[in-house]
Amino acid sequence: MAKLKEFGRRISLNFVEYALLFVVKFIFWTSKVKFNDNELPKYPCVVLFWHGRLALMAHAYKRWWIAPHAGAKCGKVIISDHKDGEIITRVVSHFGIGAIRGSSSKGAARALIGAFREIEAGTDVIITPDGPRGPFQSVADGAVVIAQKKDLELYVLDYESDKFWQLKSWDKMRIPKPFSRINYYLSEPFKLTGLSLEEAKEKIKNKMLESAEKCEKME
Repeated sequence: MAKLKEFGRRISLNFVEYALLFVVKFIFWTSKVKFNDNELPKYPCVVLFWHGRLALMAHAYKRWWIAPHAGAKCGKVIISDHKDGEIITRVVSHFGIGAIRGSSSKGAARALIGAFREIEAGTDVIITPDGPRGPFQSVADGAVVIAQKKDLELYVLDYESDKFWQLKSWDKMRIPKPFSRINYYLSEPFKLTGLSLEEAKEKIKNKMLESAEKCEKME
């Protein structure tokens, strides 16, 4: 009975994985997409985006990490150990994106240790500072701790679309509609040197809100 239940779980996960993969690729392929010209550095950094922009963010990886001009950099995203995290890990793996499992609510110490290890290996760490459970557009301690401990630059990623569905979830997730216009935006770098925890979190939030405005105004 246990083996049958496990088989059913794997079938269900596989179906959800490939269904979501088809949807995000279809939306991207049918949309008019633009990326801004900023680039990531050759050395490790921290990259941030809101949980509500998770749906189509994997496509940014091809532009800023594995494109030829990006120097084939590697980035890994911190993904929770929850069930939803397993599905996200499976989907993003199709884009060449690795995962560091754990979050502020579960496995935080393991996620931090994993992030430090990846940074030392030259890998960028990608974080949704309000994930995996919010509150909406809040900033957890993890991004600050990682950036300050390793004295890293931070960058913000965002996408905005002229036509989208907005879910009634805690993160108010926006999913662009097919045949829409999607702007992807990478911010200028900033650092958190000398700031207290609360000052650093406030700076991150302001930078992320500022990036969303700039993304919307891209022509």
